Amino acid sequence: MASSVAFSHDFAFDPAYGYDAPDALLGIPAPPAPDGFDAFWQDRRARARAVDTRPVLGPVEEERDGVRIHGVTYTSVGGVRLGGWLALPAEGPVRYGFVVGHGYGGRDQPGRDLPAPLPGAAVILPCVRGMGERGRVDGIPDLAAEHVLHGIGSRDTYVIGDCAADLWCAASALTALVPELAEAGLPGGPRLGYLGESFGGGLGALALPWDDRFGAAQLTVPTFGNHPLRLTLPCAGSGEAVRAHHREHPEVTEVLGYFDAATAATRLTLPTLVAAALFDPSVPPPGQFAVHNALAGERELQVLTAGHFAYRGMVAEAAELDANRTWFFGEWLTAVS
Repeated sequence: MASSVAFSHDFAFDPAYGYDAPDALLGIPAPPAPDGFDAFWQDRRARARAVDTRPVLGPVEEERDGVRIHGVTYTSVGGVRLGGWLALPAEGPVRYGFVVGHGYGGRDQPGRDLPAPLPGAAVILPCVRGMGERGRVDGIPDLAAEHVLHGIGSRDTYVIGDCAADLWCAASALTALVPELAEAGLPGGPRLGYLGESFGGGLGALALPWDDRFGAAQLTVPTFGNHPLRLTLPCAGSGEAVRAHHREHPEVTEVLGYFDAATAATRLTLPTLVAAALFDPSVPPPGQFAVHNALAGERELQVLTAGHFAYRGMVAEAAELDANRTWFFGEWLTAVS
C-alpha cells in the first residue's frame, strides 16, 4: 500500500496515516479530561508514595560503559514484587538519577538504555508488572495484545494505572538505595530524569505530572496519545487489540479517557523532549504528536523519519537523538553537589 512517507512496506494500511510533514501533525490536540481526572491520578500517586518499596540490590551482573549493573527488586502497589536493574557509576559519586521505562514486550536486559545521558548517574530500569521475566506477576498476561486489555473494564482495575504506579515505586526504590538522591523532590534537593520509549513513553506521560521528584523527561514515540483518534486508526501494535475490544465494548472509551497520554500531558509542566515519528506502524504518529502538542511546560521536539520500523538513516537519527538527550538533560537537571 502506498504511504505518504516514501517507504515500501507490506502493511494493509498507511503507517503515515496521510501525513507527510510535521506541520499538520502539530495541530492535533489532546482530548478533554474526563470528570475527576486529576483527583484519580493524585489519589493513585498518594497510594504509591505510601508503599514501603523494600528494595534489594543484587550482585553485579555486568560492568560496561563506566557503570556497574546490578539486579534489583522492589515492592510496588498491591504488594507486587518486581525486578529490574540498577546501574551505578563504577567510579566517583552519584550526581544524577534516572528512571528508564521500557517498550511493550518488556525488557530482558539493560540494553542500549545504558549508559545514561549524563555521567555519574544512577539509573533504575524497572520491569513493570506483567512485562518480562523480572516483571512477571501471576494472572497478568505478558503478551502486549493481552496485557493492554487486562482490567480494562474499570479505571480502578486497568493494568496501565498500576504500571504507572510501578514507575513511581521504582523512583522510590532508587532514592532509597542511593543516599545522594534521598532528598529528590524536596526544596533544594535533586530532581530525577525520566526516559521512556513507546509503552514507556506513554506511561511516562501518565505518571510524571503528579510526581515532583522529577525534573525533566524524554518521551520517544510515546503511545496512548489521543485515544478517540487512535480508535479510528489501524496499527500493528497493542492499539489494535484495544480497537478490536472497543468494537465489542464501546463503553470502554469512558475508561480510556483516564489513561490518555495526551490528556495527561496537558498537566505535564516538566521540560520534556519528545521524539515523534512521521511513519510508525505500531504507534500511530498522530497520537505521538498529540502528546507533544499538549505539553504544558518547556518542550523540545525531534522529528524521526520512522518508529518501530527499520530504515536507512536510522543509525544517524539515533545518534542525533542521543546527542540531543545529553544536551537536554544537562540543561535541565542540576547535579548533586
